Amino acid sequence: MTTPQDNSPQNPQGSTRIVAGQSATPKRPLGLKIGIVAGVLALIGGGVAVASAVNSNNSSSTGTPAEAAAPAGNPAAELKLGYFGNVTHAPALVGVSQGYIAKELGDTKLTTQVFNAGPAAIEALNAGAIDATYIGPNPAINSFVKSGGESVNIIAGAAAGGAQLVVRPEITSAADLKGKTLASPQLGGTQDVALRAWLATQGYKTNVDGSGDVAINPTENAQTLKLFQDGKLDGAWLPEPWASRLVLTAGAKVLVDEKDLWDGSLSGKAGEFPTTILIVSKTFAAEHPDTVKALLKGHVKSVEWLNSAAADEKAKVINAALKEAAGAELKADVIERSLKNIVFTVDPLAGTYPKLLKDGVEAGTTKQADINGIFDLRALNEVTGEKTSAAGLGKE
Repeated sequence: MTTPQDNSPQNPQGSTRIVAGQSATPKRPLGLKIGIVAGVLALIGGGVAVASAVNSNNSSSTGTPAEAAAPAGNPAAELKLGYFGNVTHAPALVGVSQGYIAKELGDTKLTTQVFNAGPAAIEALNAGAIDATYIGPNPAINSFVKSGGESVNIIAGAAAGGAQLVVRPEITSAADLKGKTLASPQLGGTQDVALRAWLATQGYKTNVDGSGDVAINPTENAQTLKLFQDGKLDGAWLPEPWASRLVLTAGAKVLVDEKDLWDGSLSGKAGEFPTTILIVSKTFAAEHPDTVKALLKGHVKSVEWLNSAAADEKAKVINAALKEAAGAELKADVIERSLKNIVFTVDPLAGTYPKLLKDGVEAGTTKQADINGIFDLRALNEVTGEKTSAAGLGKE
């Protein structure tokens, strides 16, 4: 599945859509270690800047942030929302394409940007290019830690599961990985941290510059597929639909299904781990709580639809949204396999976050810190009428 720039400024539902952070070649090709080192230093040390693609495309927005002019508590004139063209982001794909989010926002204009991986989306959010985004948990943790708790809040879950380590058929165990080269979507992203953490449990040392017992090459998902097909990668830890694409179209096999690593002791839900969550800028949330609540209403409706729709209808709607967001539909067997591996849920599985933080620290992509306050689930619980737990890490 390619991810070309969308040349149309309007999607069928009328919200502005911008594709950000995408290119025809890997951002970090094999052997390019200097860029990786610089990337991790940016992740754990200093300030962030919006990716150049976001800057160049953001000119289609109003130019003056709506929240700067609106009195506190008023609905925003515009909500800028990020998400990825992955099946694990189906709540966003459905919520945008079917109009659930735009309808709940009412007079607030919905603008969307499509990203390839979490760190790029975080850069955009921290720089004010977007107000909220669907994202994996580790980049959200990293942003919260780096800002001293001032940047973002997690306001809902979106998807659990749907990530696997897929490898060449001749690799039959962890012992076969020594000296091999594996990929992840982006340095410091959720799958990148999961891969490094798992390799550590197998006795392997990895470094953020790509060296170590097993080389990890952060690569855009579409390029990972091509590099694997060309024999330049031995495997990758990927979200759906990319894990399924490598298995069904490139002959890969599953070495590790991440769901098998989560026994439920941290979340109460065996086999479930957070893959996609919904976060919002704390500044935006403080100034426009009504807009955040409207976003959550649309999000909840999207998740409810995903959990009630017939399989064929679900695949059809998601595929159409993927074509709009990422440029191409998926084959029927790929989307079927992908959806079987994912649980759509508004529960962010907060009890797993101390482990996710620990894994990020050990992987070298974040700093040890107190993440108390990372969750604000009050609006979610008001919308659903339920009591989703923040596991002592925030408001509920």
